[in-house]
Amino acid sequence: MRWLSQICEYYPLSKLVQLSSSDILDLLDQHQTNTILTHPTIPSQKGTMILVGAGPGHPDLLTQAALRAINTADLVLADKLISSETLALVPRRTEIYIARKFPGNAEKAQEELQERGLQALIEGKRVIRLKQGDPYIFGRGGEEVLFYKGHGYPVSVIPGLSSALSATALAGITATHRAVADQVVICTGTGRRGALPVPPEYSKFRTAVFLMALHRVEVLIESLVGVGWPLDIPCAVVERASCRDQRVIRTQLGNVARAVEQEGSRPPGLLVVGWGCDVIHPRSSENPWIVEEGLGQDLADVLHHGVDGEPGHVDVA
Repeated sequence: MRWLSQICEYYPLSKLVQLSSSDILDLLDQHQTNTILTHPTIPSQKGTMILVGAGPGHPDLLTQAALRAINTADLVLADKLISSETLALVPRRTEIYIARKFPGNAEKAQEELQERGLQALIEGKRVIRLKQGDPYIFGRGGEEVLFYKGHGYPVSVIPGLSSALSATALAGITATHRAVADQVVICTGTGRRGALPVPPEYSKFRTAVFLMALHRVEVLIESLVGVGWPLDIPCAVVERASCRDQRVIRTQLGNVARAVEQEGSRPPGLLVVGWGCDVIHPRSSENPWIVEEGLGQDLADVLHHGVDGEPGHVDVA
């Protein structure tokens, strides 16, 4: 049910209306029986696989190469991080498969996604795997390339705008700035099997961007303080970057956990820590944090896509 609620949240209405009663019954049956796809030993024909970076969320931030790939796909593999506006660009003729990714099921969902892609390759299809941001920046792109390569299928990669850097720009944060920040480190807040990764050491001239970290931000902050990061260093939580409901919470490291707890979460989101957060939007000492809603009218007007995507076929498996 959690996965079904994700579909309702992230799929455009044009695709939701195609779900039939039999689709839902198939979904429940496959979820209960945990059906595993089986493959012939030798593929009868060669399909093609392309990992496509979908950018931070808004379809206008897709590259032209990414859009062309989507328009030529037989199957699009996606997960809940891909925005409904981007999925709306998938042509009607194209099958879409969405992963059952929710807390506690990520590894199994990843396996199912790869198995579905492999089955399509064996059938000779052109498969597009849409990845949030850039496939090789904490997108498990390398794992998927090795998986398909191990089964005899080479994989092409179309880079995308990584949310690690595009989200900072969209939030008015200069990740580098002369005499303020001369280095950027991109980290994950969730390591293998959920372990907390080793935190980067503090440098006054460093901007750190943490992906997949907001669900455990309090533990992350403790680890950062333990390696010298000051509690008064400015930071920002950037959620739903580039989307119309983008939100930025500007605060200090010592307040960020309380801010996230009180304001709630709007995934996907990331945490930016460093003195560069103060360059364009200096902090106010009056409030422990401030919340900025939306993109701003000028940017919202620019990020207005005019591509009429036809609703596609939804495979609820």
